[in-house]
Amino acid sequence: MENPSIEAAKGPWSVPVTVAEVPDTGRHVELVPDEATRDAIAQEAGLVALPRLVATFDLARRGADSLRLEGRVTATVIQNCVVTLEPIETEIDEPVELFFRPEPVGAAASGAEEGSHSFEGEEPPETLVNGTVDLGIIATEFLNLGIDPYPRKEGAVFDEPVARDPASHPFAALAALKKDPGSKGH
Repeated sequence: MENPSIEAAKGPWSVPVTVAEVPDTGRHVELVPDEATRDAIAQEAGLVALPRLVATFDLARRGADSLRLEGRVTATVIQNCVVTLEPIETEIDEPVELFFRPEPVGAAASGAEEGSHSFEGEEPPETLVNGTVDLGIIATEFLNLGIDPYPRKEGAVFDEPVARDPASHPFAALAALKKDPGSKGH
């Protein structure tokens, strides 16, 4: 049995794949979590509900120990509108493109890291932990990237409170003193 703290750190959806499980010809994976897992992901993400979540990935080996992952995470999420607090449904479609390579080992690897060539505009590679990527965690992370932090129902507008009598605001007395040139405050 795995350590419970490690299990909790994985999040509600874990689908580990090792580089060794990916054939030289590549591997296509389509993941659809069950209802209980979607509910746990929704709770963790602060959603009202997560009725649909699909992650499709194409995995390709790069050399003996590196991996390229391309795909999409699509979902239907239900959140509360920040203005009306009514539930609203939103569609998410996030592209995924990641490159993984083994974690550096020892001082020799850190020197190799510093000398490695990166091209402008490229994302740095992700680190494979024990030769494994967790597709469930990746899908959850990209889902979270696609969630609108301030969902607003179409047409919902936040109206500022209407100002009452200008003379009734807390600084009205100070404003009156400033306007009166004969006051003793000058």
